[in-house]
This record gives sequence, C-alpha cells and structure tokens, in this order.
Amino acid sequence: MQKLLSELSIGEGGKIVSVAGEGRIRRRLFDMGVTPGAEVLLRKKAPLGDPIEVTLRGYELTLRKTEAACVVVETEGGNA
Repeated sequence: MQKLLSELSIGEGGKIVSVAGEGRIRRRLFDMGVTPGAEVLLRKKAPLGDPIEVTLRGYELTLRKTEAACVVVETEGGNA
C-alpha cells in the first residue's frame, strides 16, 4: 500500500518509491539521502504533526510536513 511519508503512523515504515516536489525541495531531499529504494521508519511526530523524525540509512532525520508530503512510501503489510 502506498502512502505519503507525512501520512505514516509512529512506528510505521517502508521503502521509498518516489520523490516529487519542486526543484529546490527535491534536491534537498536527495542530498539528505531520501531516494527511491531507501528504507524509512517514522520515529516521532511533533504534537501538531510538524516536524517529523524518521530513521533513514542508519541516522535520524527531521523533516517538515511539507517535505515529507513529497515522498511516496510503499508500506510494509501490503494489502490493507
């Protein structure tokens, strides 16, 4: 099942399928290691949902909700 990274629940993870967004945002995400094929796990969310903290490539990364909304993730668990 595909979801946006911003829609994941705490503890939910999966594999990045695609990264959308305007030039600067997309480039920033790629520079931080947010690339298709990478495994990602949502660790924490701020009380209002912005920002979020994910584990990616062995490190913790904090993203704004608008940045996370550009990332499509194939969640584990498949058909729900």
